[in-house]
Amino acid sequence: MAGMMKQAMAMKQRMEEFKESLADETVEASAGGGMVTVVVNGQMKVLSIKIDPEVINKDESEMLETLIRAAINDGMEKMQAFVKAKMSELTGGLNIPGLT
Repeated sequence: MAGMMKQAMAMKQRMEEFKESLADETVEASAGGGMVTVVVNGQMKVLSIKIDPEVINKDESEMLETLIRAAINDGMEKMQAFVKAKMSELTGGLNIPGLT
């Protein structure tokens, strides 16, 4: 029993270190063939948005909004997949509810 507790504490420590390291992990996603590009970090924060000037048109703002939304959603999905894969490595493939 003591060995299991020791393992659990070690895993908890690795999890905390992993969560802290996520701030340094980034993914890039784009929409509209690269017209809008976003960078998202492992804490699910958008770090940057780049918009090609060609898509900036006040008469077509809905299209730009759609591209931005699509790029952000893609970035979030990519980062969630990255975190899930790393978490699986960390837990040895165990699916622990609430971790991802």
